[in-house]
Amino acid sequence: MPSKKNVQDTHISLQLRALHGALISIVGVMNRPQRDEAMVREAGISLDRALFPLLVGIERLGPIGVVDLADRVGRDYTTVSRQVAKLESIGLVQRQEGVEDRRVREAMVTPKGKVMTDAVDAARERIGRAIFAKWKERDFEELVRLLQKFSKDIEGETPGDR
Repeated sequence: MPSKKNVQDTHISLQLRALHGALISIVGVMNRPQRDEAMVREAGISLDRALFPLLVGIERLGPIGVVDLADRVGRDYTTVSRQVAKLESIGLVQRQEGVEDRRVREAMVTPKGKVMTDAVDAARERIGRAIFAKWKERDFEELVRLLQKFSKDIEGETPGDR
């Protein structure tokens, strides 16, 4: 007769598979170029689609080095470096010497870039409100709480850690 632990393990395995499937779906939607184009349109800004996620990432995570930024967006360092240079040339970000490592050039959003990311935030809120309009407030709060907890835990974990 199977032990209760095996039943729990099977249930957890099924739930982890379902979670992974949901995350793949979410990441797939979030990474669609059309999604970024729609967000840029909704925000009423003019910005190359390839630069959009970098500007938002720099605003959220900055000051941030190009290597770290490239790793987070899953792009080649040299490509991201050129794109950050483009953002700098149009006045949306500036680069400075790294606080912890002076050899690293860190990007941070400028006031002009912050105006743009604020417009994106407002557009994201309008879109998000439409998506969650039929959700119960407590369900939405629970989703946010659990995703923040998951995000914190997964960022601290690397394969092989334990």
